[in-house]
Amino acid sequence: MTAGSFEGQYVWSPAADDRQLARACMDVRTGRYFRAHEVLKETRGDFEVRAHRSLVLASEAADSDLAERWWAEEPGPEAALLWARVAMLRALRAADAGDPRRVALARIARTAGERAAHLLPGDPTPWVAQLSLARLDRPQDPAPRGLLTAPSGPWYLFAHILRLDPWHREAHHRFLSFFFTRYGGSSSESWDVAAFLSQRAPAGSPLRLLPLVALVEDYDPSALLADHTWEQPQWVSTATSIHRNWYPSVAEYRFTPVLDLAYLAHALFMAKREFEAREVFTAMGPYASRMPWSAFGDPEEQLTRARRSCGLPVPGAT
Repeated sequence: MTAGSFEGQYVWSPAADDRQLARACMDVRTGRYFRAHEVLKETRGDFEVRAHRSLVLASEAADSDLAERWWAEEPGPEAALLWARVAMLRALRAADAGDPRRVALARIARTAGERAAHLLPGDPTPWVAQLSLARLDRPQDPAPRGLLTAPSGPWYLFAHILRLDPWHREAHHRFLSFFFTRYGGSSSESWDVAAFLSQRAPAGSPLRLLPLVALVEDYDPSALLADHTWEQPQWVSTATSIHRNWYPSVAEYRFTPVLDLAYLAHALFMAKREFEAREVFTAMGPYASRMPWSAFGDPEEQLTRARRSCGLPVPGAT
């Protein structure tokens, strides 16, 4: 994986350096699905890439009838997966907006997810789509031992996904988000779940980033010394450990894991570890994600401030 060099402008596309995905997204925007079928079918043996590609394609297709049309014209596992992802996004957006159609859209999304899971039983991605919907009906399965707050939630569904793929990145992030305060959870629950999940993961896993995600989610700019939280020994140790154990493996990735790198770069920058942060920013090349920067203000401004502090070029610099 080579992200490429920064050439004066950020690239905010979630496809990043996955050229095939970027071309498929262009086709989706023009109402064509052939390339979407190709890039999804190619990932049947790579669940991480399949999850990412299907989500990015769904975000492009959610405001059109492409997913429904593809399923009607050429039904199959990939068409069913895109339809499940599109239906999931629509249901979540409706719920967040208080749309009166939210109940009907959630029902459609669950049906679409079940169909996709039936067509390719070994694929965890449709189940991850179902897990995303869990915050709408708030299931209350008992938590396993080892959590201080014993938070109830969609543990049974999560366990089913882990049987298919024990370290599925999106599944862990979706599960953690169920416990966010904005979705009906609490800070103590999200801290507890993030710590539990990250400690289960291998030292070199990107899942070790989960506590940093919870930390950003819990950020309160009005709190005393809020921006100095990352300088506390606990968080400096967390960020530097991830940099030492996970970051070196990024060179072996098929595509640049932009969002995970962004959380790590942000944590290192906030911890005043500019040397390590500079390395991570450099590995990202020109690619940028709105999170975690948007939690602190305008994402481009925040990212530019961090890069400039690390002595890296920024847009508009001469």
